[in-house]
Amino acid sequence: MTDDSPFTLERRADGVGLLTLDRPAIHNAFDDHLIATLTDALLAIGADDGIRVLLLTGRGRSFSAGADLNWMRRSADYGEADNLKDARALAKLMTTLDSLPRPTIAKVNGAALGGGVGLVCCCDIAIAADHARFGTTEVKLGIMPSVIGPYVLRAIGARAARRIMLTGERFDAAEALRLGLVHQVASAEALDGAVETVIADLLSSGPSAVQATKALIRDLAGAAISPDLVDETARRIAALRSTPEAKEGLGAFLEKRPPSWRT
Repeated sequence: MTDDSPFTLERRADGVGLLTLDRPAIHNAFDDHLIATLTDALLAIGADDGIRVLLLTGRGRSFSAGADLNWMRRSADYGEADNLKDARALAKLMTTLDSLPRPTIAKVNGAALGGGVGLVCCCDIAIAADHARFGTTEVKLGIMPSVIGPYVLRAIGARAARRIMLTGERFDAAEALRLGLVHQVASAEALDGAVETVIADLLSSGPSAVQATKALIRDLAGAAISPDLVDETARRIAALRSTPEAKEGLGAFLEKRPPSWRT
């Protein structure tokens, strides 16, 4: 990362990549520079076998408050072509995070609004501080949560999305938990501990098995159970069972010892 980077990336010794949005003065809001550089960083992380888990959070009081006001001012006079370019760049960021082969955790340390909600929904696991606030607030600005929409609907379902996306209302962490937007809520003091518990579970599992399972979930979601699908699941587990990682995992279990990937 450069000195003017809008985020930091720390590679921990245990294989965790800690990616922190680092614009606390403006609540880690998005602009075109953050979107482009964050996308590039995620692509590099996806290709880095040394990173087994990605933890995404924000510095300061907010996770991400959505679009940067200065960026919105610059874009106020954009025509449709420039707006389409911006929207496609944001869409690439979301799909890059969503399809990252490594497991991802959103540590929602504060407000997550607009595109910030999109980031939360694109992560595999989301844990929020009990004081965090959420909202798909785009309609308040006369626009819509279009790019993040597929990920929000997948996370909470169309019925719940109708309310929060149409009203643009803000809601608390308890409501986010009820809706399924986050998996767990913890006090500010307990947030790091809750996240580390999940990280420990991920790191105790076979790295290739975790990646294969993430791909399996993506491919099975919404698919009808058919003979072809049943056969595909059988083929995938058969292929994985023959790998050195699976043989090590089974051997460790039978020999009552930790497998080689355990930190």
